[in-house]
Amino acid sequence: MTIKKLGRRAVLGLSSIALAAGMLGSSVSLAQDVTIPIIVKDTTSFYWQIVLAGARAAGQELGVNVPELGAQAETDINGQISILENAVSGSPAAIVIAPTERSALGAPITEAAQSVPIIGIDSSAESDAFSSFLTTDNVQGGRIAADGLAAAIEAATGKIEGDVAIITNSPNAGSLEERRQGFMEQLAAEYPGLNLVADKYADGQAATGLNITTDLLTANPNLVGIFASNLIQAQGAGQAIAENGAAERVALVGFDSDDKLVGFLKDGTIDALVVQDPYRMGYDGIKTALAVSKGETVEKFVDTGANLITTANMDDERSQELLNPKVN
Repeated sequence: MTIKKLGRRAVLGLSSIALAAGMLGSSVSLAQDVTIPIIVKDTTSFYWQIVLAGARAAGQELGVNVPELGAQAETDINGQISILENAVSGSPAAIVIAPTERSALGAPITEAAQSVPIIGIDSSAESDAFSSFLTTDNVQGGRIAADGLAAAIEAATGKIEGDVAIITNSPNAGSLEERRQGFMEQLAAEYPGLNLVADKYADGQAATGLNITTDLLTANPNLVGIFASNLIQAQGAGQAIAENGAAERVALVGFDSDDKLVGFLKDGTIDALVVQDPYRMGYDGIKTALAVSKGETVEKFVDTGANLITTANMDDERSQELLNPKVN
């Protein structure tokens, strides 16, 4: 398969792989000679910058080379496949990857695992070849979002009734589909007064989330709540709520955080954020990959946790750790 898109980080990272591979001889390698690339969905997103920061810290601590690879957008599925194939060709000790699309990445990951151990983080893929998988329980994350949205609606209206909507960043991304599943299951099980009137997919762009939310506000006068299930769509939805002055009548729960979303949380545009621990995914992903490369036994699945952060608890110590991670 030809390489369709490789960002500057990917090119530099692959050069690092080739250099490391050339340094390895037939003798047992030293720790600093070990290369473990990490491949994220989008090197430009703040969320993935946090993942990379965790991986970088683990590499420095362990004396491991950690090339930071990834496409320039989560929708560049072919780009990520090409990056994975090129990373495998460098014969690293292991690879850490966050699959950008569940179906399309399944076969490439299975094939890659025949040559090198693969550690999955964040999102699932249709493959049984992962040596270990570290991720948020995204179904539970969706349930937490439903609970947070219901609480915000009750606080605003005194009841848990009305129309609600969900906006998903793009179709068939494993983590996002699981959040959608958990959200919808929790609504059906616990909140019969909330009626899901819109189940929308976007195209990975915040502007699309803004347009979808604006249309929802116009078309649904009884709308009382929205769940935007990732950082990008929460940005778009939050901007639409702010521009339309709709914060008092429509509750909004987002997933993940950056400075913009924290600002929306502070001023009441967003009622709550479900926040993962992406730093831990990157950090523990590299540690786990190194352990697997040494033949050590590791857990097959690790839940890295999810937390509901609201205006009321956003200044708590743990909330601040999650909202303001170190990325340098």
